Amino acid sequence: MNIHEYQAKEILKQYGVAVPAGIAVFTVDEAVKAAEKLKASGSGLFVVKAQIHAGGRGKGRTKKSNAKGVILAKTVEEVKSAAESLLGDVLVTIQTGEEGKLVQRLYITDGVDIEKEYYVGVTLDRAKGLNVIMVSTEGGVEIEKVAEETPDKIVKEWIVPGQPVQPNQARRLAFALGLSGDQFKKGVKFIQALYKAFDATDASIFEINPLVVTKDGDVSALDAKINFDDNALYRHPELAELRDETEENPLELEAGKFNLNYIKLDGNVGCMVNGAGLAMATMDIIKRVLHHPQRSERESHPHQHFRRNRAMRPCGQRNR
Repeated sequence: MNIHEYQAKEILKQYGVAVPAGIAVFTVDEAVKAAEKLKASGSGLFVVKAQIHAGGRGKGRTKKSNAKGVILAKTVEEVKSAAESLLGDVLVTIQTGEEGKLVQRLYITDGVDIEKEYYVGVTLDRAKGLNVIMVSTEGGVEIEKVAEETPDKIVKEWIVPGQPVQPNQARRLAFALGLSGDQFKKGVKFIQALYKAFDATDASIFEINPLVVTKDGDVSALDAKINFDDNALYRHPELAELRDETEENPLELEAGKFNLNYIKLDGNVGCMVNGAGLAMATMDIIKRVLHHPQRSERESHPHQHFRRNRAMRPCGQRNR
């Protein structure tokens, strides 16, 4: 399950992870009030961020106003103008495709004076059966590109699930980022708090990109992405309530009601398989014979056959 950036940062704050001040809003008037509140707290620079479930917002553009998905504003009036240009428009990024996503909420945050950007991520290394913390000095860019072109710039530490990250591991990671002095201490604290949040929430991925060091020496999560393991949401009803169904494909939502993992793709051939590996292999075979997979349905439980016929109806499949 994906959540918005503002929701992710609220979770991070609960575990002591440093994040800039910010307020989520749904209307232009709320954006103005949020900026005024931040200004009263000492903010002199604002960032207006479109909240959609897709990356690349800063480089994306809206269809009508041609506004960027992340806008820097120096005054409350500029915040108002930015909100007017984003709310109700469709934002197209590298991850949304040409159809884009409708912007229905914004995140008004305190602008920070950035000195250096880094990357920190936490996820499960399935090959090792261990959680892994990854850091890189190449922050603010796609980590996949870094992994492909300069993999030596990614440093990793593995942790047994359920165990805390050890102080020496956090120190090695902070050292790998080149931090020193007070920044080093803050970096160690940041990494420990981030991993604690990841482990406690049964997340599948925590990604801070960028992690920034400000010119005042603070270490903070400028952007945050969190995905949760759907299979563990029953243990976290408060997290399940964060789901924004307007950001999800209606067919995938319908399939989820029947414990089916459904992925909508372009194409003209539907696939129903048991297991993600078999799904990929099946789609490769279809592609090989010059057809295009349209969708993939995978059973989440071996005893879902009695539900399957009903679940397939929204997909245009006949019961057989």
